[in-house]
Amino acid sequence: MSASSVNRRRILSLWLPRLPIDRIQRFFNSSGLGKTNNEPSIVVIKDNNALVIHALDEAAERLGLYVGQPLANARAMCPDLRVFDADVAADAKTLSDIADWCDRFTPLVALDPPHGLFLDITGCAHLFGGEAALLQALVRALGRQGFAVSAAIAGTSVCARTLTRQTTGTIVADGGEAEAISRFPVSALGAGEAITTGLRRAGLKTIGDVAARSPSEITARFGARFSTLLAHALGQGDAPINPRKPLPDYIVEKRFAEPIATDTMIAMTLSRLADTLIASMEKQGKGARRLEAAFFRTDGVVRAIMVETGRPVTRSAVIDRLFRERLDALADPLDPGFGFDMVRLSASRTEIVVQEQRDLDAHVHDNDELAALIDRIAARIGGKRVVVHLPEDTHIPECAVLAAPAQHHLAAAMQAEWPARTESEPPLRPLRLFDKPEPIKVPFAAVPDGPPHQFTWRRALHAVVRVEGPERIAMEWWRQDGKQLTRDYFRIEDAEGLRFWIFRDGLYEGEVFDGDGEPASPGWYVHGLFA
Repeated sequence: MSASSVNRRRILSLWLPRLPIDRIQRFFNSSGLGKTNNEPSIVVIKDNNALVIHALDEAAERLGLYVGQPLANARAMCPDLRVFDADVAADAKTLSDIADWCDRFTPLVALDPPHGLFLDITGCAHLFGGEAALLQALVRALGRQGFAVSAAIAGTSVCARTLTRQTTGTIVADGGEAEAISRFPVSALGAGEAITTGLRRAGLKTIGDVAARSPSEITARFGARFSTLLAHALGQGDAPINPRKPLPDYIVEKRFAEPIATDTMIAMTLSRLADTLIASMEKQGKGARRLEAAFFRTDGVVRAIMVETGRPVTRSAVIDRLFRERLDALADPLDPGFGFDMVRLSASRTEIVVQEQRDLDAHVHDNDELAALIDRIAARIGGKRVVVHLPEDTHIPECAVLAAPAQHHLAAAMQAEWPARTESEPPLRPLRLFDKPEPIKVPFAAVPDGPPHQFTWRRALHAVVRVEGPERIAMEWWRQDGKQLTRDYFRIEDAEGLRFWIFRDGLYEGEVFDGDGEPASPGWYVHGLFA
C-alpha cells in the first residue's frame, strides 16, 4: 500500500432526514404520550408567507407527501395529518447533542447543517473493527435512539455527503468516488436549484454526464464554485471539514462492556485515566493547564466537566483531587442514567514544565501551595470567581484596578507595583470603592469649586463638618468621546464621624447645560467610604 493511500482521509457522513419529526416523537415517547393510531405526522415551516412541509415521517411519505409541499395541499390529500410547528433552535440543539455523542468515535466531528454531520475517521476505524463495523454500530445506535439515519464513508466529505442523500451504508474505496456517484442525479450534489435546472436543460441529468464534460466548459457555464464542488465529489481533492471542537493535545479513554453508574467506579476510572494521561505528557516534558472529563451515557447523553489550573499539572493526584472537588460542587449532579459506557479524559491545553530549584527556596513552596489552593477553590466555585487585583495605568478611580482570574494572573499580581502611601498623610482613596457611584442630594454648595454643606444619601441627612479637596480628575477624552464630565472629588467627614469620598460631576457654567442651552447644576455622587 502506498504512503499516499495510507494518509488519505476517510470521511463518514451522517444525514438525519427526519430529524425534526424524530425529535418530536422522541419527546412524546419520553413523556409517555406516544403516537396514537399511527397517524401520519409532519412538521411545517413558514416559507414565503406560506406553510410548507419541513419534515415528515414514514406514514406521511407513503401517502405521497414530500418536503416543500404546501400544507394546504397536504391536508387535501390527508385530512387526518398531525401537524407540528418547526423549531429550528431545538433541531440544532438535538443535532449538537448527537455530535457530542459521536465524539466517542472520533474527536473530529463537524456539523453539516441543517441535519447532517461529518466524522473524520482517518486512522481510527480499526479501533471499532473496521469501517463497516463502525458504520453499522453508529447507525444501529442512533436507530435505537429513535432517529432515521443515512450514512456513507468516502475519501472526501462531498462524495460521502452525496451518497447519504441517495443511499445508505455505502463505503467507497480510495479512488472509487467518481464511479460510486456517477449514476446519481445532479440534484444529489446540492448545488442549488438554479444550477441543477441549468444542468438538466443542457441534457446533463446525472453526475456522470457532468463529469464527462471538460472542466473548463463546466466552469465557463456554471462557475468555478460548482466546478470545485464537482471535483471534490469525484475525489479530486477536498475541502477540509470544520470540527466543532479543537483537537486536544492528549486524550485517554476507557470503554466498558458493562456500563458503570456508581460514584466509586467513576472516581476510580478518572484516577486511572489521570495516571495514563500524566505518563503520556511526562514523556514530552509537559503539564496540563486545562482538563476535560467527558462521560458518555448508554442513552446517548454526554456530560462534560472542565477544570483549569494556574500552573502545569504533572501529578495525577492533583488531577484526581480537582475533579473530585468539581464533581462535589456540581449544582446539577452527574446523572449516570443507565450507566456510562465510556469515560474520556483529555488535556486541551498543555505547557512545557520548567524545572525550578525547590529544596532551598521557601518562596517556591509557598507559591505552589497558594496556586494549588486557588485551583481547588476555582474547581469548586468557578475560576471567574477567584480573582486578583492588578493596577492599571489610569487616573480614573473605577478603572485604576483590574480584577483578573487568579489562576492566570497570580504571578503578575505578586509582582505588581502599587502606588506607595505617603507617610503621616491620610489615604487618598477610600477603603471601599463603589462599583457604581451613588447619587446624593445637595441642596446648596459653595460655587464654583466648593464642597456641599450637607447632603442626603440613602434617605439620611449628613451635615458636613470637615472637608479636604477638591481633587480634580478630568476624564480620558480620547477614550470617552467627550461624554464624561470633569469631576471634583472631596473627602468629607460628617457630624457622626463618617468619612465619604464624594464628587461633583461637571463644572459650573462650563460642562452642564439644560435643554435650552443655559448653565445647569451638576450632579453630586458618593463614590466610596473611608475606614
